[in-house]
Amino acid sequence: MLDLTGVIIAGVLLIVGLGAGGTAGWIVRRTTAEKTLGSAEEEARKIVENAKSAAEAKKREAVVAAKEEVMHIRNEVEKETRERRNDVQRLERRIMQKEETLDRKMESLERKEENLHRKEGEVDRQKDELNQLVMKEHAELERLSGLTSDEAKQLLLKSVEEEVRYESAIMIKDIESKAKEEAEKRAKNIIALAIQRCAADHVAETTVSVVALPNDEMKGRIIGREGRNIRTLETLTGIDLIIDDTPEAVILSGFDPIRREVARIALEKLILDGRIHPARIEEMVEKAQKEVDQKIREEGEQATFDTGVHGLHPELVRLLGRQKFRTSYGQNVLKHSIEVSHLAGLMAAELGVDVPLAKRAGLLHDIGKAVDHDTEGTHVQIGVELAKKYKESWDVIHAIEAHHGDVEPKTVVAVLVAAADAVSAARPGARRETLESYIKRLQKLEEIAETFDGVEKSFAIQAGREVRIIVKPDKVDDVLAPRIAREISKRIEEELEYPGQIKVVVIRETRAIDYAK
Repeated sequence: MLDLTGVIIAGVLLIVGLGAGGTAGWIVRRTTAEKTLGSAEEEARKIVENAKSAAEAKKREAVVAAKEEVMHIRNEVEKETRERRNDVQRLERRIMQKEETLDRKMESLERKEENLHRKEGEVDRQKDELNQLVMKEHAELERLSGLTSDEAKQLLLKSVEEEVRYESAIMIKDIESKAKEEAEKRAKNIIALAIQRCAADHVAETTVSVVALPNDEMKGRIIGREGRNIRTLETLTGIDLIIDDTPEAVILSGFDPIRREVARIALEKLILDGRIHPARIEEMVEKAQKEVDQKIREEGEQATFDTGVHGLHPELVRLLGRQKFRTSYGQNVLKHSIEVSHLAGLMAAELGVDVPLAKRAGLLHDIGKAVDHDTEGTHVQIGVELAKKYKESWDVIHAIEAHHGDVEPKTVVAVLVAAADAVSAARPGARRETLESYIKRLQKLEEIAETFDGVEKSFAIQAGREVRIIVKPDKVDDVLAPRIAREISKRIEEELEYPGQIKVVVIRETRAIDYAK
């Protein structure tokens, strides 16, 4: 079609061109034009026919292609439709199968429910029968026993409670025994190592209260004319001089160890000088006082140096020096304090506790003994007041307060100081006491033990450091024995004063051991 249109347009343009050639040549070229027009028309007709033929061919090709595309699309749609129809049919079959399965399960559940209702009815019937039988049995039991249900229940509960208490006491005893064994093993290792590394003297020095004389004639010179010398010396020092039949010796008697030391030094100086009269006595006492004060400061400073405790108040250092002239059961208090400081520090190092704090608390634990002759109260109370006065830390104050069990220890340092104090005081040779007080203490130990019900006999052994109690087996069983041991230990702690600790052993078929600390 496009080719035919082009031809027509060309022809028209040709005709127009020919017309523009002028009218003059029209007649001349008419014949030629007609011939040319005829051939052009013939050519145009051929072109039109060819174009029509090509258009028809392309049309047929387009129709065939469209039909093929439609057929292809139709086939795809039919294929997809068939697949979906198959999927729907499969789903329908699965749904039908599930419905059939559910129907079968519903029928089974209905049958089970019917059986359950029937069994519930049987159970209710049997329960009623059992209740009736139980009521009959209860009535028969009440008739036979003469007890109501509540009374029988209370009796049973009481029996069970007693049995549980007995079993719990046995369990507690086993647990305590195992814990004590492990704790004692660990504590012994630590304390043994601390004692081994401390290596202190076994016997501490004691204050000397006897002054040796070169001869018995010196006694008269000490007394002086009409006793003026001895009266002057006693007035200035506050110490009583006992001049008796003891050959070549004068005994100094006084409760204050510092004054006794001043009197001893002054008397020794007077004996060496040979000039004994009131003026000379006054001069020598003054010199002795200065010498003792200087010695006190030096001893206090040496104690802090030996233990490595620094930063103490000067007054506390002076009080430490005063302990040099103070004894407890024959044990020098300053040496005891130094030893406790070392032991507490060594045990603290083994346990990973603050070593400087433990040493400081150990050194100051008996600071109250430096002034307990001048101040009212126990050395623990005085020591606490002194520590508070000179701004010591709470841990140190608490360790001083708890080292004799006056209060319950709340810190590890307090426990270590109490243990070190007991170790230092209890080791052989550390302390001594008079025979009279020793015998009284042994008698008191046995008296305390024999006041308890079930005790048959008691024996104080190991120089009063252990008391063994024989109990009556028909009155005291294995469970009650540990309780008796604890109660006797508490009574000993409350009523007796003693160095170190006392082991309490209750003997029956087994032995229960506790310690009065």
